[in-house]
Amino acid sequence: MNKAMLTIGIILLSVISLLLINIITNYSTGSELDYYLLKETTDAAMEDAIDYVYYRTCGLYRIDKEKFVESFVYRFANSVDATRTYKIGFYDINEVPPKVSVKVNSDTVFTFKDKNGNRSGGDISTSYDAILEATYRSDPVTEEALRNNNPNQKGYNQCRALSETMK
Repeated sequence: MNKAMLTIGIILLSVISLLLINIITNYSTGSELDYYLLKETTDAAMEDAIDYVYYRTCGLYRIDKEKFVESFVYRFANSVDATRTYKIGFYDINEVPPKVSVKVNSDTVFTFKDKNGNRSGGDISTSYDAILEATYRSDPVTEEALRNNNPNQKGYNQCRALSETMK
């Protein structure tokens, strides 16, 4: 009887250990996958949202907010795992200079719902801040200083009018 209980105890302990290892592995792997998915999706969506008309006129990169969000959601939806629930939050989107802050919350196997529908347990929260960096064809600060000496210059007025219409 003693050996039988010991055997059952060892088997039960083994099963509990395997379940814990599975949950911890799922959590750590899911966190890493979410980060790289968020990073690649954000970078690609920023490149899709570049406004080339503004760049040709003013010499500065600018992203379109709506185009960025649309491209991000489309790319993210095509790449995610259908077995998990994701919640996307856009916290900061600057058009000039191009900067975005995105946060994604995803559920793991260890997430539970209560009677009211509130989630609790092991959700993964991943945030990513991206700035579009590029080598400009000219220095925008120097160009602005030169344009201030002659505000009637054609390119300066076009750039200012284009900026005003986009606000």
